[in-house]
Amino acid sequence: MGLDDNEAALARQGRMVALVIAGSMLFWILAQWLGPKLGLPGRFTFLIDFAVLAALVWSMVVTYQIWRKRQDTKG
Repeated sequence: MGLDDNEAALARQGRMVALVIAGSMLFWILAQWLGPKLGLPGRFTFLIDFAVLAALVWSMVVTYQIWRKRQDTKG
């Protein structure tokens, strides 16, 4: 795996993180707006909140891993 391949892999990971962050936020906003209109109980709101928080924690972990890999390749 060459340097260009490594950079391409890191770029793919970065795009995946961006999609997860954007998608989870859109899902959360939609769920917060649609939940009361459908009459969903409050426990579903907490379930959605925790699922989005888990996605954001995963995103932060992967972002840290990407950062570390880029630091290792610099020198």
